[in-house]
Amino acid sequence: MPCRIGTTSYIIPAEILPNLHFIKDIVEDVELVLFESDEYSNLPSKSDVREMAIIADDAGLSFTVHLPLDAWPGALDEGEREKSVRKWLRVMELMAPVSPFGWVVHLNDPPGEDQGWDNWLAQCGKTIDTLFSYADPNNLCIETLSYDFGRVFPLVAEKGCSVCMDIGHLILTDRNVPACLDAWLEHTRVVHLHGVNADGRDHVDLTHLEPRLLNHIITTLKDSGHLPRVLTLEIFSLDDLEASLSVLENTL
Repeated sequence: MPCRIGTTSYIIPAEILPNLHFIKDIVEDVELVLFESDEYSNLPSKSDVREMAIIADDAGLSFTVHLPLDAWPGALDEGEREKSVRKWLRVMELMAPVSPFGWVVHLNDPPGEDQGWDNWLAQCGKTIDTLFSYADPNNLCIETLSYDFGRVFPLVAEKGCSVCMDIGHLILTDRNVPACLDAWLEHTRVVHLHGVNADGRDHVDLTHLEPRLLNHIITTLKDSGHLPRVLTLEIFSLDDLEASLSVLENTL
């Protein structure tokens, strides 16, 4: 594969550091899934971040950092938007010592189909501009979510950002995955790959991914050249990781 194979920081039922020690010789990249809210935070201490950097250096790991989900970068209320920006900047300042390959960003809570997309996109653009104080534009990876990413992609391209293409999200919302690959892969730095089961639950192992589609995805990635890219198996258990790695190996 012309890209690094990764998974999440929650494969065994433990905190992030034990997970890193467990998976550091299994994958090449780890998505650090971070949370910060009034109810719960898993943000590491500064000493933990230093240990993460040491683990990465010793094992040849890279990191992608998934910024906290409970943030509203396109909020029309400026106070709400700025609160979200401050949260993300705190996390980016904390995690900068691990030199992330990519910062994964959710542009949450878009307007309804008949509402003000222009204003929401303008607010998202202001947020993205502020994040550049800690991130190279190319390292800021805007993730495909449940809405039509085609509405957001012009902003991503204008700002020089990258795409985090989440295949599971595209499947879950009945998008045409090959068409999305054609449209956005050239700008994609991170791919999130996971299955969607018969009950509509995503982030499950790759046995739930249609084999022809998986073959198309892998072939397209192979044919896309050698741009720096990470393929993250975005699942959250050892059983799912082992099953997914087996499916991926058989596909290759």
